Amino acid sequence: MCAHVLVAEDDEKQAALIRGYLEHDGHTVTVVYDGQSAMDQALREPPDLLVLDWMLPGVDGLEVCRRVRDEGGLPVLMLTARSTEDDLLRGLDLGADDYMTKPYSPRELMARVRTLLRRTQPSVPDDPRVLRAGPLLVDPDRHEVACRDRPVPCTPGEFRILEAMAAAPGRVFSRRELLECTQGYDRASTERAIDVHIVNLRRKIETDPRAPEILLTVFGVGYKLTGGRRGT
Repeated sequence: MCAHVLVAEDDEKQAALIRGYLEHDGHTVTVVYDGQSAMDQALREPPDLLVLDWMLPGVDGLEVCRRVRDEGGLPVLMLTARSTEDDLLRGLDLGADDYMTKPYSPRELMARVRTLLRRTQPSVPDDPRVLRAGPLLVDPDRHEVACRDRPVPCTPGEFRILEAMAAAPGRVFSRRELLECTQGYDRASTERAIDVHIVNLRRKIETDPRAPEILLTVFGVGYKLTGGRRGT
């Protein structure tokens, strides 16, 4: 189960650790370091899960939790050094779905994340014909692409590129290999035209095409699909 997770943690080393574990599980991750940024990001582009530190600078985690839960049903996993029963109840009363006290095991954190996502994300039939790469879904039978539950219109050439790459997420494809995927669908395509296809696809599937998180460049080699590790 791959999701978009927003991490609000002011400790940069801790935030990097959480990001690494989440991305290893195939999730797309956005990290912010203060409460106002957490609220702005959560309301602008609601994630599937918010991992929220209590002691954020500016607006604290409790206020962030209250605001985002007032706006909708965003699941929240609260992280805090506070460990009294009163603190736990305050966080849960404001809408946190789960609560972890620092220091915690990263493996336990990931187990809690998986549990929350299973509980809050709608179940999707397990169709082995549907290809998944992070938040990207490619359905070869229906000739459909979706990203973060939104349909993505594609030209035939773009679809063939995504279909090939989604069948092997993480594998690097050369321009020549991607060119072969478009043969018969894009007669005018050249290796240079593959770069144009990639630019157009990033406009359609990336939150910020200038800082892609799904369709990445491997310099000197080609391109790959990933579950969320930031690239260029």
